[in-house]
Amino acid sequence: MSEAVSALQGKVAPGEVTIREAGLRGMITLRGDLTDTKLKAACTGLSGVDMPGPGQANCVGEKGLCWMSPDEMLVLVPYAEVTAALEVLAKALKGKHYLAEPVSDARAMFFVEGEFAREVISKLAPVDLHPDTFKPGDFRRTRLGQVAAAFWMRDEDTFEVICFRSVADYAFDLLAASAKAGRVGLFPVR
Repeated sequence: MSEAVSALQGKVAPGEVTIREAGLRGMITLRGDLTDTKLKAACTGLSGVDMPGPGQANCVGEKGLCWMSPDEMLVLVPYAEVTAALEVLAKALKGKHYLAEPVSDARAMFFVEGEFAREVISKLAPVDLHPDTFKPGDFRRTRLGQVAAAFWMRDEDTFEVICFRSVADYAFDLLAASAKAGRVGLFPVR
């Protein structure tokens, strides 16, 4: 059996805003009734964070929960814990209607870090990222350039971006080019 490697093996584009591939990250797509108490307990138990509301992400370290749709949650755990997390979900949700699938190896994750990270993303996605509208914890499924992606803010200067592994090179290069182009003055300087 081959050893798992991330899409870009930790590639970094340093600069005023740094683009960094996150490496191997555990991701589970969980579909089901997000109001179900057993499903909520399983999600919060695995991640150690509260359930996010619609359009929100709640993440600490490599663990977290991202609201994907009214019946879908993205569960984030360390890569090595995915199999155990799936077993926990299967046990907790036995007899319930749900679907839990690992998607770690089909996705790539990036950090966009720096004082104008918001502008780097805003140049690429059709989303209102004004600080009054999009705040830390906010989550969107959308597009970056020509590819499907999702992103959320960890804090005022950090975004996490997820895309399909097959377009990781394109997404990384797009983010790096946006960062290298510099500020355009869309948002007030802090």
